[in-house]
Amino acid sequence: MQLTRLVVSGVRNLQPLELAPGPQLNLVVGANGAGKTSLLEAIHLLAYGRSFRGRVRDGLVRTGAEAAEVFAEWAEPGGVRRRAGLRHTGQEWTGRLDGEAVRQLGDLCAALAAVSFEPGSHTLVTGSAEARRRYLDWGLFHVEHGEGRFHPLWRRYARALKQRNVLLKQRAPGHQLDAWDAELASAGEHLDQERRRYVERLQPRFAALSASLAPGLGEAGLDYRPGWRRDQMPLADALLLARERDQVAGFTSVGPHRADWRVGHLLRPAQEALSRGQAKLTALACLLAQAEDFADVRGHWPVFLLDDLASELDRDHQRRLLERLRGSGAQVFVTGTDPIPALLEADWPIAMFHVEHGRLRAA
Repeated sequence: MQLTRLVVSGVRNLQPLELAPGPQLNLVVGANGAGKTSLLEAIHLLAYGRSFRGRVRDGLVRTGAEAAEVFAEWAEPGGVRRRAGLRHTGQEWTGRLDGEAVRQLGDLCAALAAVSFEPGSHTLVTGSAEARRRYLDWGLFHVEHGEGRFHPLWRRYARALKQRNVLLKQRAPGHQLDAWDAELASAGEHLDQERRRYVERLQPRFAALSASLAPGLGEAGLDYRPGWRRDQMPLADALLLARERDQVAGFTSVGPHRADWRVGHLLRPAQEALSRGQAKLTALACLLAQAEDFADVRGHWPVFLLDDLASELDRDHQRRLLERLRGSGAQVFVTGTDPIPALLEADWPIAMFHVEHGRLRAA
């Protein structure tokens, strides 16, 4: 998957731009605040429907602009050409995919696959469970999109959860909850199975990558937690058991929407927190494992976005990461305040761009 054309307007401090990226390594340099991160953020927006720096309405749309707009064309293996566009006001969005309007944002985001490693990526392993659920669902959504299994299942569960929560807030009697409990349990059991299998599939890749990037932590593993005591009872029973408590609280307290996963290391005591540096490397191993799995299933790598690489990784880890990405054939975008020595030493064709006061030009 390689972006061949990118058109951006209305994104933070970036001036409207049109870019023809290089097929392999794209280095975007500029002073702090010049707008280089915003360029990666625009690609991320089209791929995820949101920013990696928070909600769209919280500053992504440039002051004075009606909306952030991103349009991209890209090539996939077999000579397939795709194009997609997204217009987001911060409150509402419209999108087009291959010339047709799209009704579901997820359908648009499923088309362009991108993986982002940026200064906040360490929260994948140290932050809230919501980010880790999104990680699993991104992988399942993309690798199984062609079969069309996961997204309808996810929407089915989300709909049942929403309806059950409405009834709980209304203090509806138990017999009104029965049908939605049954639907939630049916969809939730299948959703849990999909996630569980995905974690098991990622495990060997993640363990190998963790051993390479952070060998001092020892053997690494992923511990999946389904969101209820699955080893003790099916979800239908867990919902029934929690019903009285949920009616008091006004929301559903058990199920896959409460799922999580954690990283364990053989040489790290269970209660000892990862340092920020260790968390970065662990998150990077998670993201690389996901990208490798995507490539194995789909036959090509996602676009890789590396924001402020020099400040996030030391020189040795920069080199290891770049060697792996170069061997993958992935299209990579890297930002930095200066040309990065590890990039220049990588013997990799580089397309270089410079951003100054929100204006981008080929260097």
